[in-house]
Amino acid sequence: MSEDHKKQLETHLWNIANELRGKMDADEFRDYILGFIFFKYLSEKLHLYADEILKHDNISFTDLDADNAKHVELLEAVKEESISKLGYFLYPNELFSQIAKRGNSQSVDSSNFIIEDLTAILNNIEKSTMGTEAEDDFGNLFEDLNLNSTKLGKSVDARNTLIAKVLAHLDKIDFNLQNSESDVLGDAYEYLIAQFASGAGKKAGEFYTPQQVSKVLAKLVTLDKTKIKSVYDPTCGSSSLLLRVSKEANVAYFYGQELNRTTYNLARMNMILHDVHYKRFDIRQENTLEKPQHFDQTFEAIVANPPFSAKWSANDLFLGDERFSHYGKLAPKSKADYAFVQHMLYHLDDQGTMAVVLPHGALFRGGAEGHIREFIIKEKNYLDAVIGLPANIFYGTSIPTCILVYKKCRVHDKDILFIDASEHYEKIKTQNYLTEEHVLKIIDTYRERQDVDKYAYVASLDEVAENDYNLNIPRYVDTFEEEEPVNLDQVSEDLKNLETDIAETDKAISGYCQELNIKTPF
Repeated sequence: MSEDHKKQLETHLWNIANELRGKMDADEFRDYILGFIFFKYLSEKLHLYADEILKHDNISFTDLDADNAKHVELLEAVKEESISKLGYFLYPNELFSQIAKRGNSQSVDSSNFIIEDLTAILNNIEKSTMGTEAEDDFGNLFEDLNLNSTKLGKSVDARNTLIAKVLAHLDKIDFNLQNSESDVLGDAYEYLIAQFASGAGKKAGEFYTPQQVSKVLAKLVTLDKTKIKSVYDPTCGSSSLLLRVSKEANVAYFYGQELNRTTYNLARMNMILHDVHYKRFDIRQENTLEKPQHFDQTFEAIVANPPFSAKWSANDLFLGDERFSHYGKLAPKSKADYAFVQHMLYHLDDQGTMAVVLPHGALFRGGAEGHIREFIIKEKNYLDAVIGLPANIFYGTSIPTCILVYKKCRVHDKDILFIDASEHYEKIKTQNYLTEEHVLKIIDTYRERQDVDKYAYVASLDEVAENDYNLNIPRYVDTFEEEEPVNLDQVSEDLKNLETDIAETDKAISGYCQELNIKTPF
């Protein structure tokens, strides 16, 4: 997308946000905007597909009328094909453009009241998938779009006017779906998610990983690969991390699990919005640690940014769970970081790669975490690399973080690579971020796997054992900068000269005071 087009897109999106700003919190109007974007996408995709089907009949989809007996057979044929291919169906008068036009109509002959129709249409999209393979992927997708919420306006007319304005703004955006190389929709979606994350404080971590961090994770698990059979994220948020992997390699199937219901809906929307066919993704909603949904499946690539030091039950019953039973101890109730690691390792394919973001404390905390960390390194030898990231690069928290890379069949099985990228970042206002140069330096260093002065160190397993399996990066990567030696003779001479200067200055001030016939201030 050109920079001009991108700026126009962002302007339209910002105008839409401003229509809702002040009426509700950022994460609430996020749900409305992204829901309407999704409706527009489904409409335009269906419209294009229907026109392609009807091309041989020399008729456009919007020319068909469900009330016209002559058109009923054609509509049924299009419906059958659409549900089979796309997973859903909309009638011509239910398309986004038709609703937007009706809602902003100034004609005295037609009503511009659209709330009831729009609510029915969103329900019809879900109903059209019932009894089909797409049912689970489309079910309750629009449940967060409460069009009768008083936050949209105190009266029905006020709500209708606001919704119509939002649809009008969105209708001006050309998603350019005909161009397979264009990802206007994906850019719009990611722009909005990033904007909401930056203003949503701690809630941001529920649905967004900064793009450059996602890029590092994605590149790590796809290194030297062009195809990935399957990728899994056990805390998938809005699926942005899963989709990032597909930008580095062709992914056959996507798998994810998400606890938050609203974010789970966003995850499924995001998949469909990025043209991932409903048969190619399996996103589930549940607590990953307590109620895992993918059971005995293994995955070639696993990426995750779990909630930092989240709480979990740590019930003793889990000691009989295959994900945790080999370790002899469970991660503490107050810090589930290693519970996520254990869960992910269980699902990692023997030839796969896993990259997970954790708080720095996971590198050195003792107790049960120290025991699990040692078991993974000493008994399993799965840890391949430790990468320290800068502080303050995640929205809502300033703590420093790290990336741990795991493989079950390691090529370099005699050592562990440590990279200290904590001081390599740019700053915008109060937020730190990784540039493309920083990302590539991390990846190139991981690929080369050699010592780099004050940046990377390849530590033998014996050395890690000598450190009691403490992975704190400064133990391995020496970033100490020697200061220039102080010349004490020069310092002494400078002090003498300073005293002389002060005495001369005092004498001059005393003279001025005598001339002015005032007391000397010293």
